[in-house]
Amino acid sequence: MISTERNVKSVSDLHQDSVIRSVTEQLLTLDKPDESLSDNPGLKKKVLRLINLLRSALYPHIFGASAAEDGGSFAVAVECRLQSSADLLAQIIATLQPGREDIPELVTRFMLGLPDVKSSLETDIRAAYEGDPAAKSHEEIMLAYPAFEAISIFRLAHKLYELKVPMLPRMMTEYAHQITGIDIHPGATIGRYFFIDHGTGVVIGETTTIGDHVKLYQGVTLGAKSFELDENGNPVKGIKRHPDIGSNVVIYAHATILGGDTQIGDNCVIGGNVWLTHSVEAGHTVISAAERKTTII
Repeated sequence: MISTERNVKSVSDLHQDSVIRSVTEQLLTLDKPDESLSDNPGLKKKVLRLINLLRSALYPHIFGASAAEDGGSFAVAVECRLQSSADLLAQIIATLQPGREDIPELVTRFMLGLPDVKSSLETDIRAAYEGDPAAKSHEEIMLAYPAFEAISIFRLAHKLYELKVPMLPRMMTEYAHQITGIDIHPGATIGRYFFIDHGTGVVIGETTTIGDHVKLYQGVTLGAKSFELDENGNPVKGIKRHPDIGSNVVIYAHATILGGDTQIGDNCVIGGNVWLTHSVEAGHTVISAAERKTTII
């Protein structure tokens, strides 16, 4: 049997081969990088570090190092992580928008919004604890529930989205999507006491609005019904495409609610596997395609 070594060039010789040089030239010819990002291949790692720094500042006893490692004080740890977060955020924005002059002001505005982020997350934790009989503690929710992972990253990303920081908010929520299977666009507007039970396969579109005390189950889609096209046949951006969900609403597994003009009123229950492209008045339960009046207690 002829040795493989006699028929295949060694890897060490391959880089000198004309085929490799030809492929290299073709790849570089086809590559059309954004000039502002061409020297920053480590951007994803910086975004992940930013997420970790921010969450450890919000919850140092959960996501940070021990107090002993931080000079014996959580206050020291939080201050240190906030400073590191601010510096890193400024670097990332400068990478995404070279020449932007208001970066210090923008970073300051974001940092000042962090107490509001934590206040909202506290209500989300409470909603999960009260809404899931399997939950044994708030710490379990923060450490073991994919919903908290996704929602905590979303709420941080949404603040940056509101400040019109490009790309970074989407990179943050797509990281959450990657590790949890929960896809929340950073542009969505979500009220307090928000809980996603189980979570896998949930999709929440950019122009979705969700009120307070809303609970979703796995596989729920709050999406677009269709896309308005421009004269070139491309989707028109920046228009309302996704539904509005009121307060005190429960949406069960694999329900699909589509359309920018679709509104689900307060105190509604949407059953599993329901497909909705029309509005539902407050206080109704929807099972399959039928609606029936329900008693609200």
